[in-house]
Amino acid sequence: MMGFAVRSALLLLVLPLAGCRPEADKTDIGLTIPAYFEYGSRTSATPDTGLADAGAGRFGLSLFGSAELNRLGDEALTGNFDIATASAKIMEAKALAGESAASLYPSLSGTADASRSRSPGTERKNAPPFSATTANNFDLGLSATYMVDFWGRYRDMAEAGKLSVTASEYDRDTTRLSTVAALANAYFQLLATQDRLRLARQNLAIAEKVLDVIHARVMAGTANALDLATQESLVATSRAAIPPLDISYVQAKTTLALLLGRPPESLHLAGGGLSLLRQPQIAAGVPAQILTRRPDIAAAEARLAAQKANVGAARAAFLPNIDLTGKLGAESLVFRNLFRPDATLASLAAGLTQPIFDGGTLQGQLDDATAVQQELLLAYRKSIVSAFSDVETALATIEAQKRHETLQALAVAAAQRTYDINEKILHEGAVDVTSVLNAQTNLFQVQDVLVQVRQAKFSAYVSLIEALGGGWTMPKDKPSNPVQPKETQL
Repeated sequence: MMGFAVRSALLLLVLPLAGCRPEADKTDIGLTIPAYFEYGSRTSATPDTGLADAGAGRFGLSLFGSAELNRLGDEALTGNFDIATASAKIMEAKALAGESAASLYPSLSGTADASRSRSPGTERKNAPPFSATTANNFDLGLSATYMVDFWGRYRDMAEAGKLSVTASEYDRDTTRLSTVAALANAYFQLLATQDRLRLARQNLAIAEKVLDVIHARVMAGTANALDLATQESLVATSRAAIPPLDISYVQAKTTLALLLGRPPESLHLAGGGLSLLRQPQIAAGVPAQILTRRPDIAAAEARLAAQKANVGAARAAFLPNIDLTGKLGAESLVFRNLFRPDATLASLAAGLTQPIFDGGTLQGQLDDATAVQQELLLAYRKSIVSAFSDVETALATIEAQKRHETLQALAVAAAQRTYDINEKILHEGAVDVTSVLNAQTNLFQVQDVLVQVRQAKFSAYVSLIEALGGGWTMPKDKPSNPVQPKETQL
């Protein structure tokens, strides 16, 4: 009757709480997502279908048509230290997830004890003779403990751990994408520096050629010392412009080596110039859905889903804990009797613990988990809005840089014609030397600016590729998003 009364009391305590686990609030991120980017209505280019789905190609490098750049990107994915660190963090997250998932299973431990004790005879007699007693005790057994996940607390904790692993994997992909983007920009800087060095040396040769002409005219009396000194100054200025470009080339090369995880001395590049690159073509009406390939957005979504599970675990902590424990073993005073059937012992127990007063600890943990969930929700919203901002900025920059390149190319053509006319008349001795100097200086400047504009244009394409998570064409075998919580509405 006593046992029945105890069981009845436990049921009266547990049953009213069995269905009281609150459902997690549905998460509405509160954003209106457009179907297409604004720039998409202004471009009429055809889609680029050259995007590879493997290696560095799936991060957009193949869009530029450079075999050397693709090779460097593939090497960076395997040798970059930041990517390796991000991969190690995945292993760390998996280990922590394994710890959380272990709570779903019972724990089993073995015990083996042997003891020998000596009791004095004075404990059993008041007067001599006294005789000490020696006793042995041998114990061998298995004990098991299982926490019944009646309220789903440990299931939520395991789910949070699994989603944290997913977030770490997306963090690694984010690092991969940013590394590939940094690699492409460094490579473009190297190519642009090669172009600028080539122009600087050509301009120096032209300036020296004009200097020879002016020197001859001075000797003939058709030019003065001021004309000669001015051209000598231009030659010296052109020669002084080369060392800084050499430094820029070395900096670009060392940056590439660091991104590859290699010493600069071991890196040998062909390069050649920006003219070897292919200009990617952007499809008209790029769908906003393509942002689902961005790993940073997926990581933010996974963290939000993981924290939602943590909130569920914090709510479940208010409810009773049900423990099951059992032991099976053998005990004997003599070792040879330890394995006899009548030495066997067994026990099974169940316990229930209901938090009643803890000074607000559990409520504080729930409030903290809820606040973190709200923080991650805002971070998720920000990542989406930032993605649209990044894409629109990159698209507008590409459009502006392409116009700038066209106009700058016209300026170079005009400056080249002006210089050619002045040089022809110079040889005929019928032009003011000052006009020739001005034409040279203007031509050198607009040519150098054109190279820098082209580099900025390709860097803008890299920014767009990074903003879209690897390009603007969806892979044919695009996987579905593994972290789309049903309660999250996008």
